[in-house]
Amino acid sequence: MNTIINPLSKFNRLSLLILQNRKLSNKSSIEKILIANRGEIACRVIKTARSLGIRTVSIYSEADKNALHVSMADEAYHIGPAAASQSYLCQDKIIDVTKRSGAQAIHPGYGFLSENVEFAELCGNQGIIFIGPPSTAIRDMGIKSTSKAIMSAAGVPVIEGYHGDDQSDSRLKQEAAAIGYPVMIKAVRGGGGKGMRISMTESEFDEQLESARREAMKSFGDQVMLIEKFVEMPRHVEVQVFGDQHGNYVYLFERDCSVQRRHQKIIEEAPAPGLSEETRKAIGEAAVRAAQAVNYVGAGTVEFIMDKNQKFYFMEMNTRLQVEHPVTEMVTGTDLVDWQIKVAAGEQLPVTQNDIKLNGHAFEARIYAEDPNNSFMPGAGPLLHLSPPQSDSNTRIDTGVRQGDEVSVHYDPMIAKLIVWSEDRESALRRCRSALMEYQVLGLNTNIQFLSDLAKHPEFMKGNVHTDFIPQFSQDLFPERVTSTTAVCQAAVAMVLQQAQKVKELAKNTQDPFSPFWMCTATRVNQNPTRWINLLDGDKELKIEVITNLDATYTVNFAGQSYTVSASLKQSEDRTNILTVIDGVKTQACVVNVGNSLHLFTSEGQHELKLPIPKFMLSTADAGGLGDAVSPMPGVIEKVTVTPGAQVEKGDPLVIMIAMKMEYVIRAPKSGVVESVFYKVGDTVQKGVALVHFKEDQSEGQSADDSNTD
Repeated sequence: MNTIINPLSKFNRLSLLILQNRKLSNKSSIEKILIANRGEIACRVIKTARSLGIRTVSIYSEADKNALHVSMADEAYHIGPAAASQSYLCQDKIIDVTKRSGAQAIHPGYGFLSENVEFAELCGNQGIIFIGPPSTAIRDMGIKSTSKAIMSAAGVPVIEGYHGDDQSDSRLKQEAAAIGYPVMIKAVRGGGGKGMRISMTESEFDEQLESARREAMKSFGDQVMLIEKFVEMPRHVEVQVFGDQHGNYVYLFERDCSVQRRHQKIIEEAPAPGLSEETRKAIGEAAVRAAQAVNYVGAGTVEFIMDKNQKFYFMEMNTRLQVEHPVTEMVTGTDLVDWQIKVAAGEQLPVTQNDIKLNGHAFEARIYAEDPNNSFMPGAGPLLHLSPPQSDSNTRIDTGVRQGDEVSVHYDPMIAKLIVWSEDRESALRRCRSALMEYQVLGLNTNIQFLSDLAKHPEFMKGNVHTDFIPQFSQDLFPERVTSTTAVCQAAVAMVLQQAQKVKELAKNTQDPFSPFWMCTATRVNQNPTRWINLLDGDKELKIEVITNLDATYTVNFAGQSYTVSASLKQSEDRTNILTVIDGVKTQACVVNVGNSLHLFTSEGQHELKLPIPKFMLSTADAGGLGDAVSPMPGVIEKVTVTPGAQVEKGDPLVIMIAMKMEYVIRAPKSGVVESVFYKVGDTVQKGVALVHFKEDQSEGQSADDSNTD
């Protein structure tokens, strides 16, 4: 379900200007576009291209052969194995497909080759329109040391730091000490939180530097670093800018992207809360100066950090479309992909700065396959059940997956983006919370409940956001989950009703449909029918008694309490709801059965209750023993740091894994001697498999600590 453009008619003048300019000029004829990307952004570009009458070409790896972006495009070409380095990052393959398909232009989306200087130059040399900025702008803004020098000369405020050529460990550490801890270690070609580490003290500098370099080399093929002062508890405010080939520039106001984990955004909003009009104008004009300084063309984002006094400093410029661009579209009534295509074709911007007005407030919540309760560990696997909220003019779902698709270990674990709009921040946030509660995903862990808790946190509701928001309020955002008695009653009665429904279906199909035995399930002579249901709530076993009363109500007994329940199932096209009255209180929930689990989606959140599996049916073949370090997630082995016979101490790094473009260090759960290493570099592993087996150091004792990951 992908509703892309918010058709709010209230943006009268701007909307009319855009509609008047919808026909492409003849300066550069673009009739077919190849999208050098995958997933959600590929689907997003296809939607707008189709509205302009432009044909589209998708590319896909082996892992994506059944993906949504492949079926949506007019043409699709296979370009290699699942690994991005052998498919989506292969420039020559993409250029070859572009020529074979007859496409005149390439839209790079975001990530992959979108900010690759060499690819932009290659497109130009091959006579292909690159729907993005000039390669010179990508180069200047892609190297952080260069970009800061250009911004300083252009009068854009910057935070000073070390951007020098001497990249020795000793020099970088010396500069960090001179700047003063804490410091930020950044890859000069970095972006999206990759190749970025914070060193709070001198003692951890060496380890953080090595980790940042390793991740930068993996992501960008470059490990040059810069060091700069880390501003504690800042806000992350960015400005959407746009330029054309005729020297025209505009800013489309700002977005606040402060609430992050692993230096990556998870919820964004436009406009930024609490900004004065003076600051809003000043930061927008500074962003335009930044774009002008590099002769920027197309959509770009200038990112700033802002302190508590609303003083802002240039951080970096993303020379591409941003993941969070929809919130800007919602509050300005624009289609930025439409503008990208037209500007790349040589047209002028359809508006001037005075034409762009703010209208309302918008939020974007990124739905990820990850486990917030386990350090936001990314996940992978099939989407067994996927039911998003309904899209309308104020609610938009951008996604690249459908129910039954698989979130791959090879790519980013984002499932979808939920974007909402309303007249003001309070009502927009209320709409966001409501939509999150309607979002249903099963088959893997997601951050939906976490986003819901975040969106209703009192400080977030006040707009008091900063980049340390999650650590500061971790106790509030990671509460202990307790399944309510209401949910237990709903689950137990739902099972009884579902069983009765199956009996009726069987009765319809039998040759003896009027047999009284079909209608006597759990019937007892001279007493009400009773069922005993055993369910697992996490590790807690629930023994529930459900009595069917003569008046068609149920008495549910468990944990020493008794509840009177009346209930009915309501089946719609894509879901089953249970409507209940429990001790006089009306409630409802959506019921989904997956395997031996019953899932309830309620106004309180999602609950999972399981039917116990007999012990003889359980397999421990892949679980690993007490002396093993196991994989906390699916991923690819990047580095193995130990060999059989090696002595390790508790906390020593054993294996480095890459999953969803992130690096994780698997550490020894206890001291001991390595006996076996089960995987080698390049191997793909599943969650929970043993990676390294070692004999316990008896002097360490029988510690029960779990493996740690970074």
